Amino acid sequence: MIHKVKPAETLTQISRDYCTPLSTILSANSTINPNVIYIGQSIIIPGFPNPNTIPYQLEISITNRWLRLVKEGAIQKQYPIAVGKMLSNTPVGNYIIIKKEPNPGGSFGTMWIKLSKEHYGIHGTNNPSSIGKAASHGCIHMHNEDIDELARMIAIGTIVLIHA
Repeated sequence: MIHKVKPAETLTQISRDYCTPLSTILSANSTINPNVIYIGQSIIIPGFPNPNTIPYQLEISITNRWLRLVKEGAIQKQYPIAVGKMLSNTPVGNYIIIKKEPNPGGSFGTMWIKLSKEHYGIHGTNNPSSIGKAASHGCIHMHNEDIDELARMIAIGTIVLIHA
């Protein structure tokens, strides 16, 4: 997996986003200076598949409050979602799925799908009336049956594109 450095990112933050030890990232990138990284720099994140080998992608529209499952450019399914509230917006950007955890407990519903952005993910909810609204702390909420179905179809490394 190749990560492109974004504005204001540090190697420490990238390490936390991917739940990959900094030492592992540095070992896989022996030519980089850990004190000087730059926007657009390519950094190898070991342990994740090449996203181009995964047939599915997820596209999320914050404004329209939907998540689309896309396979080889064709929409396979569209799901309604809840997104972040005004003071806790859903982050826009390109991420990958780094972990899937069934039955995470609490208000996370039946499934937690962690994104390569620390503290953010796609998960079920114990409050289905929130779907279709700006109601979360930044995560994407789905109906439990929808997140369970989605989790069965997608793999670790799946690209997630979040836009307004």
